[in-house]
Order: sequence, then C-alpha cells, then structure tokens
Amino acid sequence: MSAQATHPTLLIPGPIEFDDAVLVSMAHPSESHVGPAFVNAFGETLSMLRKLFITTNPKSQPFIISGSGTLGWDFVAANLVEKCDEVLVLHSGYFADSFATCLSVYGAVPTQLNAPIGSRPSLDEIEAELRRRSYKAITITHTDTSTGVLSDIKAVSELVHKVSPDTLVVVDGVCSVGCEEIRFDDWGIDVVLTASQKAIGVPAGLCILMVSGRGIDRFKARKTPPSAYFASFANWLPIMQNYEARKPSYFATPSPQLVRALHTSLNQILSAPLDCRFQKHREVSQKVKKAVAELGLRQLADKPECQANGMTAIYLPEGVAASDLLPKLMAKGVVFAGGLHKEIATKYFRLGHMGVSVTNDDLGHIDKAIEALKSSLAEVGYKL
Repeated sequence: MSAQATHPTLLIPGPIEFDDAVLVSMAHPSESHVGPAFVNAFGETLSMLRKLFITTNPKSQPFIISGSGTLGWDFVAANLVEKCDEVLVLHSGYFADSFATCLSVYGAVPTQLNAPIGSRPSLDEIEAELRRRSYKAITITHTDTSTGVLSDIKAVSELVHKVSPDTLVVVDGVCSVGCEEIRFDDWGIDVVLTASQKAIGVPAGLCILMVSGRGIDRFKARKTPPSAYFASFANWLPIMQNYEARKPSYFATPSPQLVRALHTSLNQILSAPLDCRFQKHREVSQKVKKAVAELGLRQLADKPECQANGMTAIYLPEGVAASDLLPKLMAKGVVFAGGLHKEIATKYFRLGHMGVSVTNDDLGHIDKAIEALKSSLAEVGYKL
C-alpha cells in the first residue's frame, strides 16, 4: 500500500495519483543542470522516451521541456507550419478548438473537421477534406479529455500517407501517452505531444514531444525563422541532442527534480512489456464502463470504438447535478471531475483511470471509485 499521507483518491483525467517512488524522486537534492549526474539522468530519460513511443529511428528526436502539455501546441505551430499554411484539425472535443486557436495565433489557417459530441470525424470525411485542399499538417487529439473520445490515429495516419503524403501527422497525446497504444514508427506519425501529469505518472510541469525525422526536416526547410523564442526548435534541438549524447548543454534551465521523477516513472513503465500495460488499461476501462452501464448511465462516447481507455465521460442522470454528486463522492474519499465541454459542461462528469491507479491492484482505487459512485448516486435520489 502507499506510504503517502492520507488524502482523497484523485481519479480525474489528470493529474493522476503518483507512485511513491516517483514522489521520492521529486525530493532529490538540488543539483546542477549541467553536472555529470544530472546530464546522465536526463540523457537516459530521453532515450527511454524512444522506447515509450516505440521508435528506433535515429532521426526522430525526443524533447523534454519545462511547461504544460499546452506548450506542445506552441512547438507545433511555431516550428512546423508557417504563416498562411493550411492545417486540418480533427475535432472530437474541447481541445481541438484550443489547438486551432493556437495555430491561428502563429498565423496558420486551421480548418476544423467537426463531429457530433461523443464522436469523431469518419475516415471518409477526412479523405474528402484531404482531397479538397492541400494541408501542411493534420492534428488529431488521441483522447479528448473533455469527452473521453478516442481517435484511431493508426487508421488516420495510414489514410494521410495514402491520400496526402506531404501532410505532417500531429497527435495530441496529452491524455493518451502511457495508457493507449502508440507505435510512432510503424504508424508513420510525425509528432506526438504530451504532458507529464497524466498516464506517464509524474507531477505536472513537463511538456514532452517526439518528433520524426520528417518533422525535423520540415523545420529545417522553413522559409522563415520560428515564430517563437522559448518554443523554438532552433534553440532546443541542439540541447536535446547534446543531453541524449550525455553532453552538458544550456538554453533555459530545466527542472532537475521533475526530470528525476520522469526517469523513475519511465523505468517503472518500461520494466514490463508495453503491450501488457495497454491491455491492463483496456481491461480496467471495460470494468468501469460495464459498471456505468449497469447503473443505467450513458457515456458521451456512445460507440465502443470511440471510447478511451484512460478515462470515461458520463452523462448525469436526469435531475442530478454535478454540484450535488461530486461532493458526495469527495465525502467518500474519491475525487471525480465535472464536465469540461462548453456546450454540455453541466450535464456530465468525468472519471480518470490511468497510471498507478490501474496498474497497482493493491491500491484498490477502481473498486473504491465504482462503489463510491453507486452509493453517492443513491444518496442524491437516483434510482436505477
């Protein structure tokens, strides 16, 4: 069992519960960010990211930058597209809107391909749009944290390479990396961006990217300089290459404690086959979704193929408000999240199930969550 101080079990779609060893790593004594011990740890962490993303291509480049997952959007917009470039944004929830806004800030021209709430654009719709216009990039939210909708990035990438091979495939994997299958090389992905505080299982504060050789070449072939300073590959690419080669380097100060925590978490994740980790998340997800169905509740993502394995978004029963239900859950020591999608925010709630809460059965987090949900619904007057 955990040695952490007693606290409510956090089962939102990130931040998640953290393993004791990860938190202990956060207490590492202060050290120089260019000292040999840290340089070696940072270099090992970058190399382990290649295993997490399942890439062996030496031209691909991992990045670890202090910041939130949102910073990943800026890296894409500032480095991989230029002013007036067309970008196709696949919409499966709130975060496509935000990514599109970010692209616009940097002068790109985003076109959103929308789907009804709880769904995702079909492959036929995507193909038609790719044939209609030339796009420099396509962005896909792997799991949209606002809706729990899972996109089929393998199928979309295959389609893009067939229909529009010059289009970069960009995946927002903030809520998927570490709990959903991603095969960077095999699926022909150009960018996956994510953050530390979700299924990777590290406190918030790190933006993580994997960029393909094709993406790096696209950056190097820019006609104009990157339209950012902190989020410029021109500044960060040599830093990451040097650290991975175990050479000290400096552009901006990293967070040694967070990098140490990421090093610990990646060691844990990679200590077992990734396929087993993905399967465990699928099994627990099915357990949660089965319990939700047995309670007579409905998910936002109504089709099984659109349902994420790291979270579940659930419509509230008629007459029950989140402001009534969530405090009942908190009183039982479980924290769920309210709705986020602006069109239906008051009509649903969200349950996160990823990382240590899934992989460590001894913690009992998932059973606790299901039982708390059943009893809390009864307390607010809901009858099956």
